[in-house]
Amino acid sequence: MTTTAGGAAPVAPVVSFTQVSKSYGDVRAVDALTLDLHPGETVALLGPNGAGKSSTLDLLLGLRQADSGTVQVFGTPPRDAITAGRVGAMLQSGGLMDEVTVRELVRLACALHPRPYPVGDVLARADISQIADRKVNKLSGGQEQRVRFALATAGANDLIVLDEPTTGMDVTARQAFWATMREQADQGRTVLFATHYLEEADAIADRVLVLHRGRLLADGTAAEIKAKAGARKVAFDLEVIDAALAEQLRALPFLTTLDVSGHTVRLQSTDADATVHALYGLGVYPRNLEVAGLGLEQAFVAITAAEEAKAA
Repeated sequence: MTTTAGGAAPVAPVVSFTQVSKSYGDVRAVDALTLDLHPGETVALLGPNGAGKSSTLDLLLGLRQADSGTVQVFGTPPRDAITAGRVGAMLQSGGLMDEVTVRELVRLACALHPRPYPVGDVLARADISQIADRKVNKLSGGQEQRVRFALATAGANDLIVLDEPTTGMDVTARQAFWATMREQADQGRTVLFATHYLEEADAIADRVLVLHRGRLLADGTAAEIKAKAGARKVAFDLEVIDAALAEQLRALPFLTTLDVSGHTVRLQSTDADATVHALYGLGVYPRNLEVAGLGLEQAFVAITAAEEAKAA
């Protein structure tokens, strides 16, 4: 439990995984996973393909049962929380009903929810009022995603779970979608989303979880995840890069990656100061020198690559 400011009573976690494992045959999809999610958090779940993201969401939603460990949602088994209308989910898997209109489908979702919103409000929030009378099987991929979002938010959920929610949406629709999700979080709801768009995680999430081979590899703010990578990026231009100089660049200290394209050199280093010092020691004059921290995507790649190297 977390304790609120001023010594108030502790706040129970919204979601709690305690030493949770799940295997499919010889594949360990989730491996002794322990984590808590708290009220009002917007949490991004990241990981390469096969990292266990979808399995983790399935366990959270009661779609799968853990082999060992416990999963609780609002202090109860997941299905109890879902039956009580406290959880809304937008998943990649599962089709939408054909031969019904968008309005009919949303109306059904509202009718089934213990704490429904008015149908018109749900349509407007998902920005699908203009296609409400269209048959579901006549929708584009992006429109289908917005309908799935409407179904996930048909009532007053306290936790919203989203699996790759903006796949198929154009830039404008994605921006509108995340503006709506910020409003949900501002109202005290917890939002958990899995995404391959790491720029979304960087811009939207106040907490980032990185899964790898079913284990929690990193947990923190986007800034903390970037710092965990322990590397910085360096870029500069050189007038001439011949084969001999290219070899010298590859031998620079603390180098983790190197890319030479034309006259431009881009590299990553675990000690950028020492790398740049050695660069000048080569007797070259780098122009347009830039040293910066890694972006979340670069940090994610660095962290998971380091873990793969350990396992090799």
